Amino acid sequence: MSTTATMGEMANSAVEFYPKGTRGRGGGGGRADGSISGADFGVTVKELRELMELRGADALQKIQDSYRDTEGLCQRLLSSTTDGLSGDPTDLERRRQTFGCNFIPPKKPKTFLELVWEALQDVTLIILEVAAIISLGLSFYQPPGKESEACGNVSAGAEDEGEADAGWIEGAAILLSVVCVVLVTAFNDWSKEKQFRGLQSRIEQEQKFTVVRKGNVIQIPVADMVVGDMAQVKYGDLLPADGVLVQGNDLKIDESSLTGESDHVRKSVDKDPMLLSGTHVMEGSGRMLVTAVGVNSQTGIIFTLLGAGEMEEDVKEKKEDSTQLLIPSDASNSTVTNGKQADGAVENNQNKAKKQDGGVAMEMQPLKSAEGGEVEDREKKKTSVPKKEKSVLQGKLTKLAVQIGKAGLVMSAITVIILMLYFVINTFVVKGRTWLPECTPIYIQYFVKFFIIGVTVLVVAVPEGLPLAVTISLAYSVKKMMKDNNLVRHLDACETMGNATAICSDKTGTLTTNRMTVVQTYIGDVHHRLIPDPGQINPRTLDLLVNAIAINSAYTSKILPPDVEGGLAKQVGNKTECGLLGFVLDLQRDYAPVREQVPEEKLYKVYTFNSVRKSMSTVIKLPDGTFRLYSKGASEIMLKKCSYVLDANGEARSFRPRDRDEMVKQVIEPMACEGLRTICIAYRDLAPNPEPEWDNEAEIVTELTCITVVGIEDPVRPEVPEAIRKCQRAGITVRMVTGDNINTARAIAAKCGIIHPGDDFICLEGKEFNRRIRNEKGEIEQERIDKIWPKLRVLARSSPTDKHTLVKGIIDSSIVEQRQVVAVTGDGTNDGPALKKADVGFAMGIAGTDVAKEASDIILTDDNFSSIVKAVMWGRNVYDSISKFLQFQLTVNVVAVIVAFTGACITQDSPLKAVQMLWVNLIMDTFASLALATEPPTEALLLRKPYGRNNPLISLTMMKNILGHGVYQLIIIFTLLFIGERMFNIDSGRNAPLHSPPSEHYTIIFNTFVLMQLFNEINARKIHGERNVFDGIFANPIFCTIVLGTFAVQIVIVQWGGKPFSCAPLNMEQWLWCLFVGVGELLWGQVIATVPTERLPCLKEAGLGLEPGEEEGEELAEDEEEIDCAERELRRGQILWFRGLNRIQTQVLSPAPPP
Repeated sequence: MSTTATMGEMANSAVEFYPKGTRGRGGGGGRADGSISGADFGVTVKELRELMELRGADALQKIQDSYRDTEGLCQRLLSSTTDGLSGDPTDLERRRQTFGCNFIPPKKPKTFLELVWEALQDVTLIILEVAAIISLGLSFYQPPGKESEACGNVSAGAEDEGEADAGWIEGAAILLSVVCVVLVTAFNDWSKEKQFRGLQSRIEQEQKFTVVRKGNVIQIPVADMVVGDMAQVKYGDLLPADGVLVQGNDLKIDESSLTGESDHVRKSVDKDPMLLSGTHVMEGSGRMLVTAVGVNSQTGIIFTLLGAGEMEEDVKEKKEDSTQLLIPSDASNSTVTNGKQADGAVENNQNKAKKQDGGVAMEMQPLKSAEGGEVEDREKKKTSVPKKEKSVLQGKLTKLAVQIGKAGLVMSAITVIILMLYFVINTFVVKGRTWLPECTPIYIQYFVKFFIIGVTVLVVAVPEGLPLAVTISLAYSVKKMMKDNNLVRHLDACETMGNATAICSDKTGTLTTNRMTVVQTYIGDVHHRLIPDPGQINPRTLDLLVNAIAINSAYTSKILPPDVEGGLAKQVGNKTECGLLGFVLDLQRDYAPVREQVPEEKLYKVYTFNSVRKSMSTVIKLPDGTFRLYSKGASEIMLKKCSYVLDANGEARSFRPRDRDEMVKQVIEPMACEGLRTICIAYRDLAPNPEPEWDNEAEIVTELTCITVVGIEDPVRPEVPEAIRKCQRAGITVRMVTGDNINTARAIAAKCGIIHPGDDFICLEGKEFNRRIRNEKGEIEQERIDKIWPKLRVLARSSPTDKHTLVKGIIDSSIVEQRQVVAVTGDGTNDGPALKKADVGFAMGIAGTDVAKEASDIILTDDNFSSIVKAVMWGRNVYDSISKFLQFQLTVNVVAVIVAFTGACITQDSPLKAVQMLWVNLIMDTFASLALATEPPTEALLLRKPYGRNNPLISLTMMKNILGHGVYQLIIIFTLLFIGERMFNIDSGRNAPLHSPPSEHYTIIFNTFVLMQLFNEINARKIHGERNVFDGIFANPIFCTIVLGTFAVQIVIVQWGGKPFSCAPLNMEQWLWCLFVGVGELLWGQVIATVPTERLPCLKEAGLGLEPGEEEGEELAEDEEEIDCAERELRRGQILWFRGLNRIQTQVLSPAPPP
C-alpha cells in the first residue's frame, strides 16, 4: 500500500511518519502564488497532525490563527460543512494518496514455514532431534563384546543378524514422530490464525459509519472514510477517525480509552471541538470534519508505537518498558482484549488484525478501570510469555493434568527404584556375583532399560491431551455457533454459557421485534383506539404535532420505502422515533418538508435523549424572534412537567395534578396494560428577552403544553415464548430489565412467559428497587439485594446503573449454594457496564451500538433471544465433550500405569513397550479428543439443570465408569500376562533377555489393550449413565472415521509393525479372541450402568477446584503462573525426548552380540 510507510519505517520515525506522498513536498501544501494545485490541499498531513495533538482552548487558538475557523479549515480541505465531499472516485483516491487510508496495517501473518520453525524451537523436541541423530549414528557402530557370559544372561544368541541391523529403525522412528508433531502443531496454529483473521475481517466489514456526501446522508464502511469527509456522530458510536466538531448538540465523549479519565468530556464548537478516534460517544449528536485517518489518527499513532515496540522487542527484551512510557496511560494495556487475554499464538497479530480498519479501535478499551493498576503490573510480568486466553475449564483441566502428571512421576520413580534394587540384590546378593569392571557396560545397560521402563510409566501417566481437547472442542463450537447466529468474541464465553443460571434480558429488540408502530393516541381530549382520521384533529394541533415530531427527533431517523414491493417500510435510525414519524405519515402528512424548512444547523439548542432524562427536547427560533421548545419522552415523566394541555379546539387549558392522575388512570395505564409504550409530546413558547438561561435545563423544560400521548406497539418476537420456556426447563431464570413503564413491561413479560399468573414473583420499578436495596446512608447492601433478586422477574424504568447493580448483586450473592452465573443482553451504550460485569455479555449485532458490542463476549448477529438458547446448548455441549474425553482418558491412564508398574515390578519388563505407548498415547490424546470433542449438541442437553460454578469435573457416575472399566481391563490384561501363553499355547514373553525379538504373547496383550480402548471410546460417549451408547453415533462422522481409522492402523501395526513396534504377527483365531474381549467392554458397560451410583459411598468426586470468578481474582494470578508452568510441563514433545535419550544410552552401552 503506497500510502502507508512500512512498519519498520514507522518504528524509526515514531514521531513523524506521514504518507510517502507528502514527504517529498517538504510539507508546503499551497503553492507560492497561493493557488492550490490539483493534487495539493491547503493543508498538509503534518499540520493536521500537529493540530490534532492540541486540546480545548489551544486547539481553538490554532484553528483561528491558521484557518480563521473550522469553516476555513473545511475549505482548505476542499470540503463543505453542509454537503460534505462530492464522492467523486478520483477525488477520494487523491485524498487517500495525500492523507492516507483509514486502515491500520496489521502485522503480516506468519507463514506456514515460520510456524514450523517456531514449533521446532520447543526444547524437548530439540533434545529429541539430537538424540535421534546420535542414535542413528550409533546404530551403525558395533563395539567388540566378549565377556558377556560372566556377567549374566544377555540375549544369548536370541538375536539374529536381521535384528542387529534393525537398530537404525529406532532413531528413524523418533525423527519421523518429531516431523509429525511439528507439522501438526504448525498446522493447528496456522488454521487458528486464519480463522481468527476471518472472524476479525467479518467484524470489521460490519462496521459502517454515517457520512454526508453530495448532500446525501449515506453509510459507508469505516475503511472508506477519507480526510475531508463530513461524518455524522451520534450516541453510541465508536469514532473511527480524528476530526473537528462542526456542529454539535449536547455532545459528551468517553475518552477513557485514550486518557484513562473516566469522566465524560463535553465537546462543543466553541470550547473543545477535537474528536479523537477510538473514543465513544456517550450522549448527544453532531457533525465532524474528518482530519486524520488510519496511522495518522490518535489511535493509529499509538498502535504504530506499539508495533514499533514489538519490533524492537525482538532485538531488545527491555524495550517493553520504554514502549510503555511512550503510550498514553491505559493504551499500554491495549494488547489485552477487554481485560480477557487474547488467544495464544495469534495474540500479537490479533491486536493488529483487530485494527485492520482504522476505525476498529476495538480493543482500545481500558481494562475495567477499577483494577487497571494491578492488571497492568501483572501484564508486565506476563508479557514475556505469550498468554493464552484461559477459560475456566482449561484452568481446571490443566490443574488436573498437573496433579495426574505428578502422581505419574512418583509412580515412575518408584518403578525405577524397585527394578534397580531387585536387580542389584538378585545379582550381587542372591547369586553372589562380584562387579567386574568389564561387565560395567552391561550392568549400565540394564539400568538404562529400567530407566526406559520408568519413563514408559510416566509417558502413559501424563494426559497432555486434556488442554488439547478443550481447544478443539471450543474451536469447533465457536465455528458452529457462527451458523447459529452467535459471533463469539471470547472463547471462554461459550463454555461459561453452559453453566448460566440467570439471563437478564433487555426488552426492546431482544424479546420484541423492534419495529415500533403507533397504534393508539390521546389527542384533543379524545382517546383514539385506532389511528384517527386527520379530519378528526384540530388543524392547529395537527400542525404542532407534525412539527414537534419532525423537528424534535434525530435527523438521522427516517422512513424509507420498502426494499420489496408490498413489504413493510424500512425504519432507519432510532426505532421509537421512526414509529412517531410513521404516525405523521399515517396522518397523511409528511415530515420531510418541515425538516427542509428547519435544517439541523438552525436548531438553536438540543437536549438529547439520555437514560437519566428519559426525554429529548429541541429549541428553535421562530420568525418573530421568539423561541419554541418541543419535547417528547416517557409519559409519566413528561406529564409532571406539563401545566397545560390542548383541548379539542386546539386551545391550551390548564392541567392540574389531579387532571394528571385522572389521565394516568384513564389513558396511560390502559395503554400500558396492553403492552404499549406510552410517549408524551409537548411544547412551550419562550420569550426572546431576556434570553433564557439555556444551561438551566430544569427551568426551561417545564410548564409545557401537552399535545398528545401516543401508545406505541412493539410486538413480541414469535419465537421468544418457546425459547424462554426452554430456558426455564433448563433451570435458567429469565429476568427482564427495561427502561419502559412497569405496566408495559409486565404485559410484555406475561406475553413472553417470563411471568405466569399465580406464580410468586415481583416486578419493580428502578426507584423502588433502589429504595429497597439501600440503607439509611444510601449505600447498597448485599443482604438487601439478596431479599429481592430470587423472586424479581421484571425491573422497569431502570437506569443503566440499576442494571449493573442487579447483575453485580446476583453474581456476588451467596444465599444459594451455587454461585450464580449471569448472562446479560444489551444493545445500548448504557448497557456497557452491565455487559462487562456479567459472566457472559450478549450484544445485538443489528441494533447494538459499537459501545455495547465492544463490552460484549458474544454478538447475536440476528438480535434474537432464541439464539441465546443455542449458545446455552453449545456451552453445555463443550462441558459434556470434555467430560466424555476425561472419562475415556483416565480409564486408559489408570490401566496403563498399573499394568506398566506391576508388570515391571513382577516380570522386570513392561508388557507395553515405549513405541506402543506412543501409539496408545496418540489414540488416547489426539484422536480421542478429536472424536469426543466434536459431538454435536442435542436438545436433550436442555433438559437438565446447569452445572454449578464449583461443580467437580468428574462426577460420581463418571468415577464409577472409570473404576468399573479399569477393573475389567486389568483383570483381562493380568490374566493374559500370567497365563496367556498357556491359553493360546505359545511361548511366554516374560523374562525375555535384552534385545530379544518381539513375542506373540506380548503382542496379544498390546492388541487386546488397544481394542478394549477402542470399544471403551464408544462407551465414553455417554456420561450420565445412559444405556444406549450408540445413540446418534452417525450424526458425528468424525467419530466414526477416527474409530474405524484407528482400528485399521492397529491391524497394520500388529501384522507388519515388526521390530520398531515390538509386534509379532497374529493369526486369525488370536485376532478374534482379542476382538471378543474388546466387545466385552460394551457389555460390561451395561453391567456398570445397572449399579446405582448412590450405593457406592466409597467414590469421591474428583476435579473440584474453584472456577476462577471475579472474587477469586487474586488466587487466579498465582494459579496462572502455576498453570503456565504446568502447560509447559505438558508440552507435546516431552515423552518423545525421554525415549530418545534412553535409546542413545542403550546404544552407547550395548555390546555387540556374541559371534
